[in-house]
Amino acid sequence: MSTKDVDLSAVSPMMQHYLATKEEYPDCILFYRLGDFYEMFFEDAQTVSRELELTLTGKACGLPERAPMCGVPFHAVDVYVSRLVDKGYRVAICEQVEDPKEAKGIVKREVTRIITPGTNTNMEDLDETRNNYLMSISYVAECIGISVADVSTGDYYLTEVNSVPKLMDEIIKYSPSEIICNDAFLVSGIDLEDLRGRLHIVVNRLEAHYFDEDSAKKILMKHFHVVALSGLGIEDFANGMTAAGALLKYLYDTQKSDLANLTHIYPYLTSKYMLIDSATRRNLELSETLREKQKRGSLLWVLDKTKTAMGGRMLRSFIEQPLLEKALIEERLDAVEELCSDSISRDELREYMAPIYDLERLLCKIAYRSANPRDLLALRNSFEMLGPIRMVLQEFHSKLLQEICSAIDPLTDLFDLIRNAINEDAPLLIHDGGIINDGYDADIDLLRSAKTDGKTWLAELEEQDRERTGIKNLKVKYNKVFGYYFEVTNSFKDLVPEDYIRKQTLVGAERFTTPQLKELEDKILNAEDKLSTLEYDRFCEIRDTIYAQMERIQKTAKAVAQLDVFCSLSLVAERNHYVRPALNEKGVIDIKDGRHPVVEQMIDHDLFITNDTYLDSNNHLISIITGPNMAGKSTYMRQAALIVLMAQLGSFVPARSANIGVVDRIFTRVGASDDLASGQSTFMVEMNEVANILRNATANSLLILDEIGRGTSTFDGLSIAWAVIEHIANRKLLGAKTLFATHYHELTELEGKIKNVQNYCIAVREKGDDIVFLRKIIRGGADKSYGIQVAKLAGVPDMVIDRAKEIVSQLADNDVIEKVQSIAAEHSDVAAKKQPKFDEVDLQQMSFFDTVKDEDIVKELEEIELSTMTPLDAMNTLYRLQNKLKNRWKG
Repeated sequence: MSTKDVDLSAVSPMMQHYLATKEEYPDCILFYRLGDFYEMFFEDAQTVSRELELTLTGKACGLPERAPMCGVPFHAVDVYVSRLVDKGYRVAICEQVEDPKEAKGIVKREVTRIITPGTNTNMEDLDETRNNYLMSISYVAECIGISVADVSTGDYYLTEVNSVPKLMDEIIKYSPSEIICNDAFLVSGIDLEDLRGRLHIVVNRLEAHYFDEDSAKKILMKHFHVVALSGLGIEDFANGMTAAGALLKYLYDTQKSDLANLTHIYPYLTSKYMLIDSATRRNLELSETLREKQKRGSLLWVLDKTKTAMGGRMLRSFIEQPLLEKALIEERLDAVEELCSDSISRDELREYMAPIYDLERLLCKIAYRSANPRDLLALRNSFEMLGPIRMVLQEFHSKLLQEICSAIDPLTDLFDLIRNAINEDAPLLIHDGGIINDGYDADIDLLRSAKTDGKTWLAELEEQDRERTGIKNLKVKYNKVFGYYFEVTNSFKDLVPEDYIRKQTLVGAERFTTPQLKELEDKILNAEDKLSTLEYDRFCEIRDTIYAQMERIQKTAKAVAQLDVFCSLSLVAERNHYVRPALNEKGVIDIKDGRHPVVEQMIDHDLFITNDTYLDSNNHLISIITGPNMAGKSTYMRQAALIVLMAQLGSFVPARSANIGVVDRIFTRVGASDDLASGQSTFMVEMNEVANILRNATANSLLILDEIGRGTSTFDGLSIAWAVIEHIANRKLLGAKTLFATHYHELTELEGKIKNVQNYCIAVREKGDDIVFLRKIIRGGADKSYGIQVAKLAGVPDMVIDRAKEIVSQLADNDVIEKVQSIAAEHSDVAAKKQPKFDEVDLQQMSFFDTVKDEDIVKELEEIELSTMTPLDAMNTLYRLQNKLKNRWKG
């Protein structure tokens, strides 16, 4: 049965209100509060029953059939809501907004909040080490506005980009739970199914009025209490401002609150940070491992020794957004170095930070008026640590540590307030009483005294009537239905006096009241009700006082998070024997005895083999690295990339020394796997990534290329790898510093032919038919692949190994290498003289080009269907025909 089929006139008033509310929020599952339960009806009940495996029942509401219904207890609602939100549903919470005792007719109810994946603030459901971002995208072809916010922490940013690839970089960087967008984004060419499926992002299109520029401007100025956008520093971000305004309006519509914890909005330029695309984040395993998707084994796992949830989140952002400005990086390194130089004070700071709770997310609960007494005690315990932290910090002199010290507010006034007001043993629920300390409020003390004296009065009355009646086991008891009463067992029933008024008969006893007991009951119960109400009121006043100081606490929380990150980086540097990197802007990367920060942690007894890396923008632009599989080529290249990234995030690095030229991007093409979901083969995935790198890299980028071209035939792969190296080496085309690992040993011929290419290989020691990997990078190219030896190490049967040796000796008789060397001779200076490039059959069929005739080329041109060709197909065809002509003339 659907809500659309229901005749409103036939159902009860409560169900009429439910249906009217559901009509307002058709895209949400409506949790409708009835007493101690949240109930769902009709199709919502069926959905929730199916998704959460709850019992589906029915409710009579005036219809011929019972309305489908399921429910959850109010005290456990967060768990059920979070499970639905994790599955991508939107949940509307419809609360009772008046006291049922005072209601005339049905209790007034209204939707108090809509919970979506990007607006979930339940601390138990969220990962404390990562932000839960909501992203807003105002897509305009020339300039794309982006805004992100984490409503659980108060973080709020905006920026602009000018292309879809850069937009995807921002999406990957923030990894939002939810994207809200305008219509244009849906037809931007971004794979929405990939966002929803692989990245688990819910994408919601909003109506056009959300992205109206004037409306966005007004809502931002009203929220931040400014008269012009210049007061926020966002006047130069027109589309970013529109996206931010749409996001803020969406939050107002869903959260039904004043969003007081969004105290600042921070504009930023993407050009201030190193851009890291999804392939690089994945291949370098920055925050999770490639296969298991676990933190252990990632760079974050190595560097994260933070003591607070806020510090953990900030460290993750440092790793995901390395800096580009040398001066800012040096400031971070100064802070880490000073903490390393005074490890005793650093460890003392870490000890003080350990008890600090997640202030940012506790403030969210304060802003939503959902903080309970235990949350306030957590704030008190956190505030208690701020003074000692500030005292220790005053001994430090580096710029950032001094700024952190100044930014930390001891918050002694709020600490004293909570300490004086909130009972150490306060209950979790704010209506249970026992929240406020004795001596804080005179009225509460008076009512509490009456409550205590009332128990004495009851005890005296019980003793008095026991003597008067002779009923030895007479007791005064209480329950919520009957209040206070005398309970008399059947064995003493004959002794009950006439002034006892029967209230209830049980199997083995009877319950009575008396005028005197009724009088005491009225006094005691009224005192309890008044006390509970007054304690609740005082608690709300204290909570509102803290709410009014939101900005002070947020500023302090950010400072503590930053300090926590620097202490973590310092501790890791000390434990793992890292060194401070020198920075340069000349494009030189010079690493001595570098180590892979993660792999060395997985190896016992310091057995990791160190290696040097040297790249510059002149004669050492490209390093071609050869050697067998399993020898350590990929580890070496990732190691160099991670050391550069660590230096630019402000960390010390695993090396004997490091001089790092700041790079604007790190690109990686490592490994191979089919993308079956999108129907792409290993080779197509590889070529897509190579195309992305060649299109978007700059002369200031660092490229890590592993086994380019191995997904296709040998000659095709060799040709592509060759051409890629030529393209990168040409400074007019790219000129990016590159580590290029390959099994195509023919590529080593490029050293000396292209002046900025150098050969390196992994040292291997042979013992008969066996090999030992020495893991050391040395100058020169490898003379063979050792593939058969590696196969033997892997346990391939001996008969297969023997047959492979026979076949390889036969293939070795071919003159392929001689042909390659003759080609290389023609490429002595690629930058100075453009050489013809061979198509996919050139290397195999060079001797046959002299048979090509003019008529064949003319005939092929006549038969081409231009209307069905893509621009790329047309260029490739023209290129191939041109090569035929050139080679015919050469012949």
